Amino acid sequence: MPDSPAFYHAATLLELGLGVVTWLALLFFVAPYGRHGREGWGPTLPARGAWLLMESPAVWVFLAIYLAGAQRFALVPLLFLLLWQLHYVHRSVIFPLRMRTSARRMPLLVVACAILFNILNAYVNARWISEFGHYETGWLTDPRCVLGVALFGLGMWINRDADARLRRLRQPGESNYRVPRGGLFEYVSCPNYLGEILEWIGWAILTWSLAGFAFAFYTVANLAPRAAAHHRWYRETFPDYPTRRRVLVPLVW
Repeated sequence: MPDSPAFYHAATLLELGLGVVTWLALLFFVAPYGRHGREGWGPTLPARGAWLLMESPAVWVFLAIYLAGAQRFALVPLLFLLLWQLHYVHRSVIFPLRMRTSARRMPLLVVACAILFNILNAYVNARWISEFGHYETGWLTDPRCVLGVALFGLGMWINRDADARLRRLRQPGESNYRVPRGGLFEYVSCPNYLGEILEWIGWAILTWSLAGFAFAFYTVANLAPRAAAHHRWYRETFPDYPTRRRVLVPLVW
């Protein structure tokens, strides 16, 4: 690709800056989709199509940029590619196709912002692992890689278990909300967000890179405030909502 280390570094710093901006913005308002959807945010798209559209760059843009790198056939970068695609093929295709909703919609503005972020994030991380980063085969036994893969796998399992429990709350065609039960839902309101945060903290550790840290930081900046909004919504909507449940971290917050 005809980019330079300086351009790449600027893109990585931009992603870090977006994390700060996102955190500050979400302290004052809740992104208007899902249970927090509301009027006044312009044109909307069906929720299922919106998810398919906005998450797909994380699969195809990432793959295209990865394949342009000089280290695309090296063993360690191929492991990173596999883990990334395991998450995002599920998130961009399987998850929306299994959604049990027919009426909900998402503002086009939210979709456009997500597409732009996913393109930037795909560039920053794919370019690092296949071009600017350097990983010998011995990295596979490095404690940072082992810990990172373990956290990524744990986070993926938590995320998918929580998604499945939420999906089972509804019959096909239903759009109403109920109090989720079982698994980590007995301890926190948003184990699906906890799982995703753990995945990308694991990614940051196993890639041991500023690119990975930028994504992990953005994930926390985006999902932690939304988890707090979900928790408030549950408590306001359901008078019998379990009082012992925390927001995101069991027994802590």
